[in-house]
Amino acid sequence: MSEKKTATLTYEGKSYELPVVIGTEGETAVDVTNLRNESGLITFDPGFANTGACKSDITYVDGEKGILRYRGYPIEELAEHGNFIETAWLLIFGELPRKEDLLRFRALLCDEELLHEELLHHFNGFPSHKNQPMAILSAVINALGSYHTDLYEIKSKSEVFLAVGKIISKVRTIAAFSYRKSIGRPFMYPDPALSYCHNFLHMMFSIPNKHYEPPKEAVRALSLFFMLHADHEQNCSCSTVRMVGSTQANIFASVASGICALWGKLHGGANAAVIEMLEEIRNGETSIPEYIEKVKRKECKLMGFGHRIYKSFDPRARILKNATHDLLGAGFNDELLDIALELEEAATADEYFAERKLYPNVDFYSGIILRALGIPVAMFPVMFAIGRMPGWIAHWYEDYSNPNTRIHRPRQIYNGHVTRNYVPIDFRK
Repeated sequence: MSEKKTATLTYEGKSYELPVVIGTEGETAVDVTNLRNESGLITFDPGFANTGACKSDITYVDGEKGILRYRGYPIEELAEHGNFIETAWLLIFGELPRKEDLLRFRALLCDEELLHEELLHHFNGFPSHKNQPMAILSAVINALGSYHTDLYEIKSKSEVFLAVGKIISKVRTIAAFSYRKSIGRPFMYPDPALSYCHNFLHMMFSIPNKHYEPPKEAVRALSLFFMLHADHEQNCSCSTVRMVGSTQANIFASVASGICALWGKLHGGANAAVIEMLEEIRNGETSIPEYIEKVKRKECKLMGFGHRIYKSFDPRARILKNATHDLLGAGFNDELLDIALELEEAATADEYFAERKLYPNVDFYSGIILRALGIPVAMFPVMFAIGRMPGWIAHWYEDYSNPNTRIHRPRQIYNGHVTRNYVPIDFRK
């Protein structure tokens, strides 16, 4: 056996031996679990950027080398050979599905695609003119649990399988219905004869007596979008799901919390910001050279470039760039794509961006793909949430099935007033 490594912390003349934890890819962490008990100290790490909150077997990211793997499989291989449903199974259950697994899973998704008719009344509680599909999605997913209270406490793998099928199938129905509600169109019920992504596009864009028939390139691009957003390690929404789940909250409430976290413009709204930037250039408010100079002067940001994790390139962006060109070849013309390509070429050729390792990330092309498919900007975070659902469930299940999971409870450094005496109201200044 190899000798266990430790790190030593010295404070006020005393030394404390801290265990070192090493992951399978060589990631190294100092274990401070017992630091407060032994020394009275806690660590201070705003934003948790340098804190490992868990051990996980699900997703590996190496931002320096541009690596993303689901359960050990490179994202490039999954994108080339797999699909979203296969990827969802892999993330949640740990292995690529066998033929019989995939057939059983697809059958479950078909069986669970309809919503309880009473649940449809929830959509009427939202004003259509406000157009907030993320509010509808989070609320209805949470309410969904009320119709399946038998799954509030999951005790067997068969119950896990059933809960997974319900959420992953119904989330696309809820998402499509939220869009139809926002534009005042009747709901289009799912068609069990269609694939997962084709069915979603049908519910979004078909009208009574006239089904929308997307080309295969559109269905494939949507599958890639969902697949590439399916998980991304311990990001804000994933960590939210794990934190809420650590209280033993049910799976419906836990993933609904992830939707709320994803709603923020710094997380799930980034690809919408890319579209706004490209539209600004298209509308003549600025030119590409002018915009780049404004970025250099730090008057604005180059949306869709750079990533908190990836420091060389985002592997997902390369895959979606190719999917974007496939859509163009299928007749999905979008004037913003030409602007995006010109902007990317100008930025990547500029030393300013190269020195700062600012390259296109997944948001740069995902927004263009969604726009080309006819998805409105207000629905962009919803699309992200559909794709991310398998990852959230996988992380929830990983914690739920771990008997050593503790309720999450970060510490703080208190900076407020010291003890003060109560002042009667007539004497307050």
